Amino acid sequence: MPTITISLPASLKTFIENQVGQGGFGTVSEYLRSLVREEQKRKAEARLETLLLQGLESEASEMTQDDWTAIREEVRQRHQRRNTGGQ
Repeated sequence: MPTITISLPASLKTFIENQVGQGGFGTVSEYLRSLVREEQKRKAEARLETLLLQGLESEASEMTQDDWTAIREEVRQRHQRRNTGGQ
């Protein structure tokens, strides 16, 4: 696994070490990975909210058979990727 080296002031290092101990993390790396995953999730949710708002504000249109076919195909592909371990 690739590594990243960062420099922190002593106060942040102490804070992180305390969080590791209190949060049930085995290592500082586990704690930091958790923070990054949470940020990724937060950004994905914000993006989804933006897209949903854009959809609500857009002009309504009828779904066509081609739209439904494309949706079904996308779902099949996602399901297949999930079942084969790919993303």
